[in-house]
Amino acid sequence: MHFIKHLLLFTKNNFMQLQRKWLSLPLLFIFPIVIVGLIVTIIVSFFTTEENDPIQVGLVDLDQSSETQLVVDLIDEASQLGTFIHIGKMTEEKAISSIKDDQLSAYIIFPENFTANLYKGNAVALPIVGNPKKSTESYLIKELIESVTRHIRSAQANILTINSFANEMTMDQETQNDILFEQFKDYLFYTIGRDKIINDKEIQNSATASPIHYYGIASWFIIVTIWLLSIYSFLVKEDTLRMRQRMKLYGVTAFQQVMARMFVTLTTVGLFAIVSFFLLQKWLGVDLDVEDCLRIAIIILLYSFAFLQGLAVISFLIPSQKLRLLGHSILTGVLLILSGAIIPTLYFPAWLQDPTKYSYANEGFHWLQEIILHARLYADYLPLLLMNAVGIFILIGLSLWKERAQK
Repeated sequence: MHFIKHLLLFTKNNFMQLQRKWLSLPLLFIFPIVIVGLIVTIIVSFFTTEENDPIQVGLVDLDQSSETQLVVDLIDEASQLGTFIHIGKMTEEKAISSIKDDQLSAYIIFPENFTANLYKGNAVALPIVGNPKKSTESYLIKELIESVTRHIRSAQANILTINSFANEMTMDQETQNDILFEQFKDYLFYTIGRDKIINDKEIQNSATASPIHYYGIASWFIIVTIWLLSIYSFLVKEDTLRMRQRMKLYGVTAFQQVMARMFVTLTTVGLFAIVSFFLLQKWLGVDLDVEDCLRIAIIILLYSFAFLQGLAVISFLIPSQKLRLLGHSILTGVLLILSGAIIPTLYFPAWLQDPTKYSYANEGFHWLQEIILHARLYADYLPLLLMNAVGIFILIGLSLWKERAQK
């Protein structure tokens, strides 16, 4: 009973503290919108520019055998390897002139006697001539051709086995060549049909697929986070020693003060977040029903509560006001980066992408994307609930420790 009474008392006191600053409070909410809006406008304009021309690669056949012509025609008809690499057959003279004119990033050569060496078991290679002005693209082509070469070597092993059995059967050369050619074609089509030369994995990058929607949601997420930090920091004040001693006599704990501060922050920011979200929804033209809005509200509430717990933990650990504000700023910056709202997690190093999923900021922003951008009809609240449960236990433990340390 005393806990609730003290909680309501400090909640009322915090609301009165905000009311006394009602003239400066609108600026506290408008300033992050202006700053984040300008930054997001620059980022969106960068992602909405036209895509670069695909990498152009030439294919030169100096062997002119049936096998190499089959491979060259097959690749030329496919027109591309991957999404941004276009390959076309041409003569060596045209390839050289195209390199000089910067029309090609590289060209691949099927050398003379390529097929003969393939059938005889000699080592085969596909030379690559790169454009010195486009070293990055040339290196990419080199990596792709090494993959092609591995497939050719696998085919060579099968061909040599068949060739060995054909020689033991004293088969005439023309029939033997026909069998080898058929084997080469069968293996080639089997390899391309079973495993692509390039293994494609579709990864949806919302930041480039729909940058306006992605960074619209990201900007709202960042603004809400900054509002939480601003209001919470605004409500934190240093109590004098005499005031702390007086509150102890009345049985007031640090945990009660923190919970009241968090409740006032959530209530105040929640009102502005609701208004700003509906404005964002109208601007993006996203059609959301009541259930979607309810899911979004739960996700942002769980994230906000976990974020405020992090701020409260730092407040308990760092007594200095300036250092505490620095710690709050560092925590906010790290969480926003890990969430993917500033830099999409797709661009993170591979070793960092999995650990970011254990951040409540990443979890919250992920489900905002799933509901708004991908029209998910459900949301998994369990990870955020578990993170909040862990946070509240840590907060209670630190508050008890601080009470004992001050005795």
